[in-house]
Amino acid sequence: MSDRYQQLLDVTMAYLDNLKACGVRFVPVSPETLAALAAPPPRQTRSVSVSGVLFPRSGEASQAARPPSQAVFELAAPASAASGTLDPVAKEAAMAQLRSRASVCQKCPRLAASRKNVVFGVGDIHSPLMFVGEAPGADEDAQGEPFVGKAGQLLTKIIQVMGFRRDTVYIANILKCRPDTPGQTTGNRKPTAEEMKTCLPYLLAQIDVIQPRVIVALGATAVEGLLGIAGGITRLRGRWQEFRGVPLMPTYHPAYLLRNEALGEKRKVWEDMLQVLEKLGQPISQKQRNYFLAR
Repeated sequence: MSDRYQQLLDVTMAYLDNLKACGVRFVPVSPETLAALAAPPPRQTRSVSVSGVLFPRSGEASQAARPPSQAVFELAAPASAASGTLDPVAKEAAMAQLRSRASVCQKCPRLAASRKNVVFGVGDIHSPLMFVGEAPGADEDAQGEPFVGKAGQLLTKIIQVMGFRRDTVYIANILKCRPDTPGQTTGNRKPTAEEMKTCLPYLLAQIDVIQPRVIVALGATAVEGLLGIAGGITRLRGRWQEFRGVPLMPTYHPAYLLRNEALGEKRKVWEDMLQVLEKLGQPISQKQRNYFLAR
């Protein structure tokens, strides 16, 4: 059994375990899916790359088999079109169902007991741009919305300077609950690897519904949770990665810029965002290109 197949199988099983913990006892399957499963497998006339099947490039989803994890996520959502995209109404219904499940999740008992709110995500589920952070902090836990503290306010400014509004992109975290801090009245802690693994299926399902054209991973923990790459953000930021066929840009977390206000560090993040704008085909003014340059 290949490592990639085992990884996909692990994610699928984690997702099903998560549904079970949330009280879900069955997974609805569309008639089209049942018919496809019952049909004999098509004859192959040429060799097919395993990597191409499991991780098709953008635009190839209709020609390549979907990963098992993606197929399972879609079973809980309205039937998708043949192209692999959901119509706007189906997207809204799928995301509402997912939010409802997350809101009662008890998979991490300590986090469920200590949280004030499940911080699901916010923004436009039809947006081509998605930002992913690590976990809610105290402010986010209190308000039930990601990135509302000082780091979130800075992220909002970055989004605005890019030419968007906060409500025209989608923002989420690896974890939906604030990591508990027993004995502490202030401060936050990094999610554990087990916590990220447990909660990741919710984010994967969100990505499947939104189908962004670009994902921005904010900070080392987000990169570790999505790509499984630990060891810091410095060597990865500014270099395009790929997550399940979606271009992913790792960059510094806004909290880092609050701690290190050097112009050069701000410029690094801004150069990453310029790459994102270029990938999305957004117009970039000369004024935007010159932000945070030393005079």
